[in-house]
Amino acid sequence: MMATAIKEQPKAGNSAKKENWLVSTWKQYGNMILSGIGMTLLLALVGTIIGFFIGLLVGIVRTIPTPTTRGKRWALNVIKWLLSVYVEIFRGTPMMVQAAVIYYGIAQFWHLNLNRTVAALIIVSINTGAYLAEVIRGGIISTPEGQFEAASALGMSHNQRMWHIILPQAIKNCLPSITNEFIVNIKDTSVLSIISVSELFFVGTTIASQTFQFFPTYLSISVIYLVLTFTITRIFNFIERRLEGNKNYNLMANQVQVGTPKDAEANN
Repeated sequence: MMATAIKEQPKAGNSAKKENWLVSTWKQYGNMILSGIGMTLLLALVGTIIGFFIGLLVGIVRTIPTPTTRGKRWALNVIKWLLSVYVEIFRGTPMMVQAAVIYYGIAQFWHLNLNRTVAALIIVSINTGAYLAEVIRGGIISTPEGQFEAASALGMSHNQRMWHIILPQAIKNCLPSITNEFIVNIKDTSVLSIISVSELFFVGTTIASQTFQFFPTYLSISVIYLVLTFTITRIFNFIERRLEGNKNYNLMANQVQVGTPKDAEANN
């Protein structure tokens, strides 16, 4: 009888654990997780926007035609060389290493206690700018040469050709790559945990170290990353389809058939 009672007795420890780990963790750490998601989206969005303008400026400068004046040609070549070095360095090194070098380097050599969020925004923006510079430069170069010639025949200067004809087409063609860079930034912000930025992965590491539930915590964090990237990808795909317009548009179907009414009257 005693043995049966012991077997049928509910296990208090297991029932407490079965309260659903996800629910109990969300109740306790929900605000931390939401703040981590917000910080991740903030860093990715602001970093991509600032990086886009950096890449736009670098891409434009690197496609400026070579001046005829010797002094201007020399100065432009030096600037292009420096921009090429910037692009190669930030495309050729991991963002984690860049974060450590910039954040701790500024603290050591300039004795500045830079805010971690500001440092993270600078790092993401500069890194993104290096990648988008090549994307935008490729978009400018891929524009048909006939459009440059037609604009020149109309008397447009290089700046007018660039702003009114070339860049609108190049940016539209580069939109999928810009979207992809935004998605990559959402995931790559996880490396900023090296400078203790409270983004999503850093929050997950903090929760795992406090609860000792490493596998379910990191699995939940990975699911959140997947939901974020999947949702944002679908949103940008919808925007791209809207910008492309209606593919079923038929020009001939919308033309007025001038001779039809008179022909009908003649036949009557």
